[in-house]
Amino acid sequence: MLRPVASAFALTLALAAPLHAEEVVVFAAASLKNGLDDFAARWGAETGNTVTISYAGSGQLARQIVAGAPADLYLSANAGWMDEVEKAAFIQKGARADLLGNTLVLIAHGKGAAAVDIGPDLDLVGLLGGGKLAMALVDAVPAGQYGKAALGALGLWEGVAPSVAQADNVRAALALVSTGEAPFGIVYATDAAASDNVTVTATFPEGSHPPIIYPVALLSNATDPADRAFYDALFGAEARNPFEKQGFSVLN
Repeated sequence: MLRPVASAFALTLALAAPLHAEEVVVFAAASLKNGLDDFAARWGAETGNTVTISYAGSGQLARQIVAGAPADLYLSANAGWMDEVEKAAFIQKGARADLLGNTLVLIAHGKGAAAVDIGPDLDLVGLLGGGKLAMALVDAVPAGQYGKAALGALGLWEGVAPSVAQADNVRAALALVSTGEAPFGIVYATDAAASDNVTVTATFPEGSHPPIIYPVALLSNATDPADRAFYDALFGAEARNPFEKQGFSVLN
């Protein structure tokens, strides 16, 4: 994968300053909301351009792009869905790169929940106490796919599968736990940080699931200078703080 050369934020703005305001349409994984909203608002204020972001599960967004949805950039929570978009020839040549990394955690409703040892000996069904384990869609949404892979690697999936409550995306799974509809859930660490009403009780071992990587791509529909400017700015210093503040690791 090719990575654009990270440029100084001010230089990016100077080169991209539009004669009239332009709109950048971004399709992004739901788990990116807080950090991406923060950065997009600041970038828009500096450039005078508008950034419109549609958040959903990465698979849902990929299917919309392939079906012809008018998006300029796509940020996925895993490489697999980005691959599908690239295979369909919707990515500009040389305009795809890995942007962020994340970790997978087990969360509990409320504050002060006791930590658990996440491993083959964990009685996860007993821990649920008859309640549900909230997860994003395990066959379509990256957070759910990572979670299922981790539980499978630890020998826990078959036992807990009947107790899983699947949500459309990872933020919806977080909401189930935050509101108490589910006592536990599996989300990204960055999602847990976005809620004041959940506790991280365990972090899944890195080797229990594929690496959690967020690639970004400039799509074939992106023809305005602002589209490329926003893409490049995501790799600049000004984008690092909003993402790191949410707990992402910045890969560029």
